[in-house]
Amino acid sequence: MEIMVIVAHPYEKSFNHALYQTVIKSLHTNQHHVYAHHLYKEKFNPILTGTELANGKTKDYLVIQHREEIKKVEGLIIIHPNWWGQPPAILKGWMDRVLRSGIAYEFDEGDDGSGVPHGLLKIKTALVFNTSNTPEKREIEVFGDPLERIWKDCVFDFCGVYQVYRKIFRTISGSTPEERKAWLSETKKIVNEFFP
Repeated sequence: MEIMVIVAHPYEKSFNHALYQTVIKSLHTNQHHVYAHHLYKEKFNPILTGTELANGKTKDYLVIQHREEIKKVEGLIIIHPNWWGQPPAILKGWMDRVLRSGIAYEFDEGDDGSGVPHGLLKIKTALVFNTSNTPEKREIEVFGDPLERIWKDCVFDFCGVYQVYRKIFRTISGSTPEERKAWLSETKKIVNEFFP
């Protein structure tokens, strides 16, 4: 199976990168073809210009590459921290530039964009791994877990991806090496379950 893996974290020694390496290793072990992307290392440009917004056209080779890959993969794994209840800006820009009309979704002919789109992605399963320094009780009671809504309802459902599993590892800042080791083991199990 062809699977795209995206990590959006600027610090190479972060737990997000340990998750990224674990995911890639697990997928390779299971003999999947992996398109692995470290957005910061690639220097992915998240800025959507007015012209690109209007017509979808770009000469940015990375954006073109990511668009071509996202159209053909059957699996997607995204790894990022929870920053202000949102993905990092570089990942939001990736969504703006890659998950475009005509690539990830389309509206019926004559629809001005106010209707319900049809998802175009071939992705059967999407996994999202998040890290957070907010305890679960506070996340739910105070913030309502906005990342759950963003990924499941606002992004994947819009693009026709209905099997979505999201796992949050928390709290990262005070975690021990033993906890992190257990979390990486859990990550491997999740990847093996969804992409054997």
